[in-house]
Parts: sequence; C-alpha cells; structure tokens
Amino acid sequence: MFDKILIANRGEIALRVIRACREMGIASVAVHSTADSDAMHVRMADESICIGPASSTDSYLNKAAIISACEITGAQAVHPGYGFLSENEAFAQALEDHDITFIGPSAEHIRIMGDKITAKETAKALGIPVVPGSDGGVASFEDAIGVAEGIGFPVIIKATAGGGGRGMKVAKNAKELEIAFRTARSEAKAAFGNDEVYIEKYLQKPRHIEIQVFGDGKGNAVHLGERDCSLQRRHQKVFEEAPGPAITPELRAKIGKICADAVAKINYIGAGTVEFLYEDGEFFFIEMNTRLQVEHPVTEAIFGVDLVREQIRVAAGLGMSFTQDDLEINGHAIEVRINAEKLPNFSPCPGKVRTFHAPGGLGVRMDSALYGGYSIPPYYDSLIGKLIVHGRDRPEALARLRRALGELVIDGIDTTIPLFHALLAEPDVQNGEYNIHWLEKWLDAQFGKH
Repeated sequence: MFDKILIANRGEIALRVIRACREMGIASVAVHSTADSDAMHVRMADESICIGPASSTDSYLNKAAIISACEITGAQAVHPGYGFLSENEAFAQALEDHDITFIGPSAEHIRIMGDKITAKETAKALGIPVVPGSDGGVASFEDAIGVAEGIGFPVIIKATAGGGGRGMKVAKNAKELEIAFRTARSEAKAAFGNDEVYIEKYLQKPRHIEIQVFGDGKGNAVHLGERDCSLQRRHQKVFEEAPGPAITPELRAKIGKICADAVAKINYIGAGTVEFLYEDGEFFFIEMNTRLQVEHPVTEAIFGVDLVREQIRVAAGLGMSFTQDDLEINGHAIEVRINAEKLPNFSPCPGKVRTFHAPGGLGVRMDSALYGGYSIPPYYDSLIGKLIVHGRDRPEALARLRRALGELVIDGIDTTIPLFHALLAEPDVQNGEYNIHWLEKWLDAQFGKH
C-alpha cells in the first residue's frame, strides 16, 4: 500500500480523497494555486505545496508542476479526482514514466474512451448497444446529408473530442443540418482544437442512465447499478439519483452485466462510468468516463461502499474488496449539485461566504469545501457543494432532501439552492417522470429563454 498520495485537484473532491486517505492511514499531499492558499483542502491535507498562479492552465493543469510536487514530497501515487487532468492520457503516461502510480485506468484506456468515435467503435465491438449513426468522423456536409437521410431526422452532431455540451447541435431537417454542421465544427475547433464531428440519431425523450463499473485490471470487473442523471441544463447534470426510477431489476442486471463483462475483457482498472441514453426499454451508448464521477456518492450510499478507497486499493495491486454477489441495493439516494450561480441565468457568482451551515441528521451527507469567511475564487468551476441524501425508498429520500435543503445555509453569495426547492414541488420530479429535455423546458416555462 502507498505511504503518501498527492491529490491533483481542489475543492470538495480533493477533500473527499483526503478523507479516504486518512481512514486508510495514508498521508495526503494537497496541491494548490496561489488563489487557493486558504482553501479547505489545503488545510485538511497532511502536506500542501503551491504549484502555480491562479489560472488552472498554470497550476492544476500543469503536468510538470504536479510531477515536481510528487518528487519534492515523496508522493508515490496521484489521485486526479474529476475534471482537470483526470482523463488526460499524457498525464497518466508521464506519471508512469516517472514511476508514480496514477490512481485510475491506463493511459491507453483513457485514450480509447477519450475519443468519442473510437469509444463508440470499441463499445460496439465489446457488445455494448450504440446509437445508430456515422461509422466515424463526417468531413463534409454532403457526407452529413447522406448519414442523416440514412438514419432519419432528427439527428445530433457531436464533436469527436467533445464534452460538456460543446460542439453539439441538433438538426430536424436538411436546412437545419447545414447550419448545425458548420456551427458544431466551429465550436469544436474553438473548444478542443479539433473540428472533427460525427452524427447520431437524435432520440426524442430519452433518459440519461449511467452504469458504474469497477475493474481490478486483471480481468475481473463488477457493476454497481445505475444512476439516473436526466435532469440537466445545457448537458450539465444538476440532480442525480440511484437507482433509476424507470429501470427494473431485470433491465439493471442485463445492462450491468453487459458493461461489467465489457470492461473485464479489456482488463480495465479502477472506476469507470458507461453512459447511455435510455428510451422505450433500450439502451444506447453515449460515452465512457474513465474516472470517478461527480455523482459517485449516490452509488456509495445505496451499496455501502467507498469507491475512492477501492480506487486506491486496486491501484496498489490489492484487488477489489467485494464481488458482484456482495453488491445489493439498499434504499434510494439523491444528489443535488449546489453551484455558486445567480438564477435564473445561472451566471457565476464568486464572492465571500459569510455563513455556511451544513445540514445533518440520518441519511444526509454534504460534500463541500466551504467554510464561513471563505472567498470563492472566480477562476474555477462554480460547483461549491453536493448534498446527498439516502432513504429506505424514493419517497423517504425526497422528504429527506426537502428537509436537508431547508437546513442548508450559504449566506453571502447567490446559489442554486432555490432551484431544488422549486423542483421538489413539481409532480413530475416527485414521480420520477422526466427525461433529458424536461429541465430545459421547465426553465423556459418559468423564466423564458435562460
């Protein structure tokens, strides 16, 4: 087992990893930018080291600075959290070249799943159901028309190197396709430095269902059920729950086995998430995230496992502490993402937090790096906390979430807390009857175009 782990991240996920390290008796090293000198993860870690100025490009994305920090502190392994360098194959390879363990999958698996077309081809070869679409990148509008007419409108154009909703455009007919194709390529080039796009059939009212998988790198893998992440704004998740309200035990077992068998075949190591669109009883592969997800706590809640601890175990060569037969769902869990944003436009709202009071009680978990007097810097993602609740069933989880939101106090800045109070009053949310378009339509009805 490792003696010391460096966490190449910040905020609540850095704290999450530090806590797992402490329970395992492993020393932790926090890295930080100059803007994060007073951050909670810096205070909580056993050691800390500054790796650059405020800009993430010069700090949290600076591979050389992070590797130097490992060498200075003697850290034997790096946990990347999510975002930043967590799915950067060059970083994973650089660590390996310096005899530092990357707590995550191999650089090769990151590369395969990081390219959307290669990922889709790999998934298909492994027996995972995929959305009908182009066989690879589409280079011209003429080719795009041919694909679209072949699978039928509407279609969605996606950037090969995309993520976060950038480089994604929907077209309902040939005229819209011409504009969407040009716009998607332009956005992709600006955001990712790569203008290659591909085309898929656009499903009308799908849910976003993701399967949590975990492998030991030696041909053994399990699945830990699904999460329903359908409540999204501009392709960004805001509300996640497990198990999914629309997924039966039979469907769960079937798609879970398909995913677990697939990652076992490629000797995948660590945590991964296979994401699907789900409609009318069918699953269609979107992508695979080769890292820990923001919403991993809901899976931890219903299975009673520590996914970060398992990541560290398998990276150290110890194997998983459970088998598929050990994994049984207990109750229902929901997570809401609390952002420092001003409604209704969701504009970032950095600033000083005057008061922070986390909710508590049975079945309530608050993952946040906030504290009273902390100044949220304007340089990073607006996520400032995740409120997770667990109940014996979905109605109890919803009641617990309503109660916990009422206890949560973040004073001094605007947050998205009011959004969740409003959503919990909606019958569709109460009944779990929503899809990936529901929240956008609801927001338009409440506030107009946002």
